[in-house]
Parts: sequence; structure tokens; C-alpha cells
Amino acid sequence: MPLYAQPAETNPTPWWRLPIVWMVIGGPAVVVVASFATLTLALSNPDPVISVPPTASASEQPAVQGRNHAARPGR
Repeated sequence: MPLYAQPAETNPTPWWRLPIVWMVIGGPAVVVVASFATLTLALSNPDPVISVPPTASASEQPAVQGRNHAARPGR
């Protein structure tokens, strides 16, 4: 019995033929492609800017006043 292990294979498989390598490379590659697709969608379809703030109805006034008081209690 030898003291050291013999290599199981003398002609190893190239790295690009191993499926696990493509799983490791493919995950980040898919994320990069998806981020460029998201960037393209975001630049081609921007959200409209609403310049006029919505007016609160009379039934919403107590909630709006409470929110404002919670945000700035000193006033």
C-alpha cells in the first residue's frame, strides 16, 4: 500500500467542459444581462413627474394633521 494517493486520472478534463464551472459563471452573467435589460426599460419608459401635490379631502384632514404633528412635534 503506497503512502500517497495516486491521481485518479492522468488526462484531466478542461475547465470549460465541467458543468459546475458554467453554473458559477452563468449566475452572475444572467444578473448582468438582466440589469442591462432593467436599465433599458427604465431609460425608455420614465415615470411622469407629478408637480401638483394631491389635495386631501375633509375626511383625511385629521390623519394629515396627525402625520404632520408626528413629523414636526415642536410646532
